[in-house]
Amino acid sequence: MEKEGDPRRVVIVGAGLIGTSIALAMRERGAEVLLADHDEVALRLAVEIGAGSALPEDGPDEPADIAVLAVPVAALGATLRAAQKRGLAHVYTDVASVKTRPVLDAMELGCDLRGFVPGHPLAGRERSGPAAARADLFLGRPWALCPTPATAPEALGAVRALARACGAEPLITEATEHDRAVALVSHAPHVVSAAMAARLGEADDVALALAGQGVRDVTRIAAGDPDLWTGILGANPEPVADVLEAVATDLAVTASVLRAGADAGQAGAEAAAGLLDDLLRRGNTGRARIPGKHGARASSYAVVSVVVPDRPGELALLFQAAGVAGVNIEDATIEHSPGLPVGVLELSVKPEAAEGLADELRARGWSVPR
Repeated sequence: MEKEGDPRRVVIVGAGLIGTSIALAMRERGAEVLLADHDEVALRLAVEIGAGSALPEDGPDEPADIAVLAVPVAALGATLRAAQKRGLAHVYTDVASVKTRPVLDAMELGCDLRGFVPGHPLAGRERSGPAAARADLFLGRPWALCPTPATAPEALGAVRALARACGAEPLITEATEHDRAVALVSHAPHVVSAAMAARLGEADDVALALAGQGVRDVTRIAAGDPDLWTGILGANPEPVADVLEAVATDLAVTASVLRAGADAGQAGAEAAAGLLDDLLRRGNTGRARIPGKHGARASSYAVVSVVVPDRPGELALLFQAAGVAGVNIEDATIEHSPGLPVGVLELSVKPEAAEGLADELRARGWSVPR
């Protein structure tokens, strides 16, 4: 439902995952959405799933409130210049995951920076393209806005309203600060995940048969589009390299300690164990600093493990049982058992609710290990 202050007319250039998800979110708010993409197949699919109408070749009959440029980093400056020359909108923003380079490109091309608000919604999926788009993709997620000194206050207000209309939480920051931050929390983790996943390309059948949830968690984001990530990393090289060098130092020290530990005698083994313990504890500390739900301080939850048969409707019944028990499920993961028609569902709940949930599930016939 449309709220006062929401953009009423939006042009989206780029009908990929992010662009189409913004379109779907704005359509749910009652906005008119016009879509453009050089890929006719992607554009047609986005239109077919209800994300909006195709932008006429000669542009809209009057400028839209906002134009969202959902294009690769390298193409952003030229796309902004072309969009402004066509008069597509009063205000322009982008969704690229790097901010410093696009601003420099826009300045060099002579773009009007008064109506441009560099932006980055921090949401995504391993899948790409309009078929993977979701109207709720940005719900509760941060959306970085990096206005330049030339950005007009009303332009910033309009893009902030767009982010909120999509369900996101706007966060104002400076472009270089943003790029250092995403290098640490997004870009470098993708490279580390890919490096670990690359080892699986050489794994034998025994190792793959033993693969469990740990390796799945570590390598999940490695499934991302290589072409997209090559462009992202190339646009933010120095901050990403700084993080990777620090991680590589920790890994190199760990490898040396492990190799030397076996022949170092008891004193050496104790020293090696101390170094390993230090890294693992620093890892615990860093992991605990990641904000929890709704940006609040991370909470400690109890985990209730449930053996779940692999059959239709089983998860729905289980979540319904949790609701009957009055227990809110904070998080859930499932690990399938290779070769067996069952999986183990791990439900994260508040510690005081764990025992009651376990009893309720056992009473309904599920196997809940004690």
